[in-house]
Amino acid sequence: MVVSQTLAEQTAHNKNLKAWGNDQDMKKFVDDLMGKMTLEEKIGQTVLVASYWNVTGPVSGIDYVQDARDGKIGAFLNAQTYDFIYRLQKAVVEHSRLGIPMMFGFDAIHGYKTTFPTPLAMSTSWDLEAVKSAARITAKEAAADGLNWTYAPMVDIARDPRWGRVVEGAGEDPYLGAKIAKAQVEGFQGDELSDVGTVAACVKHFAAYGAVQAGRDYNTTEVPERALRDTYLPPFKAAVDAGVATIMTAFNDLNGVPCTGNKFLLSDVLKKEWGFKGFVVTDYTSIYEMTKHGNVKDKKEAGEVAMNAGVDMDMQSDIYKNSLLKSVKEGKVPESEIDDACRRILNMKYRLGLFQDPYRYCSKKRAKKVLQNPEHFKTARSVADKSIVLLKNDQHILPLKKEVQSVALIGPLADDQLDQLGSWYTAGRKETVTTIYKGLQNKHLKATINMAKGCDFEKNDEQGFAEAIAAAKKSDVVLLAMGERQDMGGEAASRLNIEIPAIQRKLIKEVLKLNKPTVLLLHNCRPLVITWEAENIPAILDVWHLGSEAGNAIADVLFGDYNPSGKLTTTFPRYAGQVPLFYNHKNTGRPYNPEDHFTTRYQDGTNAPLFPFGYGLSYTTFKYSHLKIDKNTLADGQTLNVSVDVTNTGNYDGHEVVQLYVRDLVGSVTRPVKELKGFQKIFLKKGETKTVHLSIKPQDLAFCRLDYSWGYEAGDFKLFVGTNSQDVLETSFKLTDTKAAPYNF
Repeated sequence: MVVSQTLAEQTAHNKNLKAWGNDQDMKKFVDDLMGKMTLEEKIGQTVLVASYWNVTGPVSGIDYVQDARDGKIGAFLNAQTYDFIYRLQKAVVEHSRLGIPMMFGFDAIHGYKTTFPTPLAMSTSWDLEAVKSAARITAKEAAADGLNWTYAPMVDIARDPRWGRVVEGAGEDPYLGAKIAKAQVEGFQGDELSDVGTVAACVKHFAAYGAVQAGRDYNTTEVPERALRDTYLPPFKAAVDAGVATIMTAFNDLNGVPCTGNKFLLSDVLKKEWGFKGFVVTDYTSIYEMTKHGNVKDKKEAGEVAMNAGVDMDMQSDIYKNSLLKSVKEGKVPESEIDDACRRILNMKYRLGLFQDPYRYCSKKRAKKVLQNPEHFKTARSVADKSIVLLKNDQHILPLKKEVQSVALIGPLADDQLDQLGSWYTAGRKETVTTIYKGLQNKHLKATINMAKGCDFEKNDEQGFAEAIAAAKKSDVVLLAMGERQDMGGEAASRLNIEIPAIQRKLIKEVLKLNKPTVLLLHNCRPLVITWEAENIPAILDVWHLGSEAGNAIADVLFGDYNPSGKLTTTFPRYAGQVPLFYNHKNTGRPYNPEDHFTTRYQDGTNAPLFPFGYGLSYTTFKYSHLKIDKNTLADGQTLNVSVDVTNTGNYDGHEVVQLYVRDLVGSVTRPVKELKGFQKIFLKKGETKTVHLSIKPQDLAFCRLDYSWGYEAGDFKLFVGTNSQDVLETSFKLTDTKAAPYNF
């Protein structure tokens, strides 16, 4: 059996159309196709199932290929390799009644074959072009292997480091999170989805998943609408404005309503208020999970609630496939909802160019050329360089002199390939990873590298201590490659203890007794409580999990071939009891005063973080001076222009991230003590001074006001510019107008 003649003719007619081109042509094509579809086939387009494969092809609990041929499935996830996807697509297109092609999705989160730093690590680069380039290469590689859809980026604002999925996002700040979300969507999707080097992005998890109670994955969230709009929705809105193709619902319930059945989120806000034109897909089995949440009595009702709320595609629950037809016939779901969902999905397939050529993503020639291209690894190294954060550098231990005679490299991550890939490495292969040991060797130093694992990540086994101490004794400098495994972060990886595991700290203490120059190479999925380490170890580099080029990048920074420029996008707590801890908190009626017992404080410690948001040192030093604004009052339609002189006062060339914050002193509702509203990454040669120009417009000062409208209010503001959220210069201005503003980021 082949594609129906009518559909083939329509496909040929659209061969020369660009996928993002003429909306009228797309509408006509989809209208004609839907006119030929049965209700069952329309429902089939809303079904997404996981395909697993072995040498004979796809396998699962049932034969999903036959279901796809029967028009009961619209998309597959977890299929891999261009040849397998070609065979699966061919089986559906050539043997189903209408020959409607499949979408193929995969979790290409921070790389495909070339693995980049984890998303949290990349965010600390504060380099939007670097973030965009990583997504661009990820899309090229995934698309070259037959895929056309990625379940990324994750844009959840996260403020509790116990939550394992902190590693997948861009940190705690909605402004920076929105900028990074936009860059990632543009990187994945390019200028046109019809280009074979792009994939449809899927921004997730909608919404407020980063606010799960107690930092425990899949847990409940209670987020008032004002906080939702001020803090958790801006990155999603930025992604929608950037043209994101799809949005994934969150596992959590939000204020008593599971996100997968939340009409307010999916229909009222996303589709109506924001005008989202793509389609909504659930997270894995999350329609079924509403039966566990307890807002529905059974799977059939769960499907009804989800479809009526605005969920267009069911990932892996099989509820739409098995129950939705009956629900329509019973009048529980209007057929118009099915039509809308089906149309959104078919539109996306059209825009991906699948009706023009269902096999366009399955090219052996392109796969051979693109997958693991050496240029991609060069970019991965550059992004990894930019993602390293220097947290401490007493006695200027770093950078190490290349004339050093001997180096001890100690710890479970010293020569580890797998864990450098980081959480959600999916298609990445450990064989591609340059370890720290190999990265040091690649520098072709004269130094002897004395390597010893010393201990495992968590096992209470000291058998390797003696070897590690011996390596340290005969070395001029000691590098401690310590921290978390890659699977200590990510989904279902919430942790009560967010310190370096006890066995590693015990080894560190033994090494420090030797009084050698010592550097901690901290590997982490989240902000960790490293108060003891910061008090006792002379130098600390936060190297996260940097992906394929981890070892080369770490060596670059250790020996000064790259001057570290990363800045934290999450606050590092001083004590675990402080979390959740974030810089842009609200003030209270009794602000913190260590001298006054009756203020918002702890009896047994300070409120202050160990390292604040925006923090990161350099091998050089920077001086800020001459903060100026071009006007003292700002009115509607005007721009407040800000300038500051930044001077490189040290001995190395380097990058600096100049950060601009504001504080709204009086609002109709309470406002944060500080909010990021601009930044610029600059490069300065030693001794050089640059005048950095930033700006603020009234709409940048908008928030969810007392009446829940979005807009800005007249009043007094403080303005801060500096090297992080705490070390700043300060001035002030007055906003003269109160007005509604568009909800744009």
